[in-house]
Amino acid sequence: MKALNFCINWLEMLNSLIIGIGRSLAWMFVAAMVFTIVLQVFFRYVLDNALPWPEEIARALMIWMMALVAANAYREGSFVAIDMLHHYLPKAVSRALKIALLLVAMLVLYQLLVLGLEFFQRGFRTRAATFHLSRAWIYLAMPVCFGSMLLVNIELVLKEVRILCGYKAIDDEVSSAC
Repeated sequence: MKALNFCINWLEMLNSLIIGIGRSLAWMFVAAMVFTIVLQVFFRYVLDNALPWPEEIARALMIWMMALVAANAYREGSFVAIDMLHHYLPKAVSRALKIALLLVAMLVLYQLLVLGLEFFQRGFRTRAATFHLSRAWIYLAMPVCFGSMLLVNIELVLKEVRILCGYKAIDDEVSSAC
């Protein structure tokens, strides 16, 4: 049980660091995106001379912003979910079902991470249409997103296993041995 607690604590610290960095960068990307859009509106409607690059820059910033905060949303349970069934099941069955669903999600996230890395590698073959940057740096957002979500998923699985083994969910005291 000490090894499980060590792994959970280590993952919590790592995920908290990644999420903190992601949230800090995300708000800067949102600010840059808003600035870029306002700049385009000014050039298009005030100066009557639209710039060619702001839409693509804003889209890239939005993609990165989403990728940087997805792990935080996943960790907090902020994604849309249908969770009616677990209220009607016994607690142990509900926990086992949650672990099974998290394991399925883990497989999906792993596959998406692998596909995202392949897409990132292929992105070096092309450049953004309106500014001089390899599309790979925009595509890197997907492996970052799925990799951070996968780490959070592993943390959630381990926490559910710990609860299933007898730890109380609220105060983490042992009620029985695993």
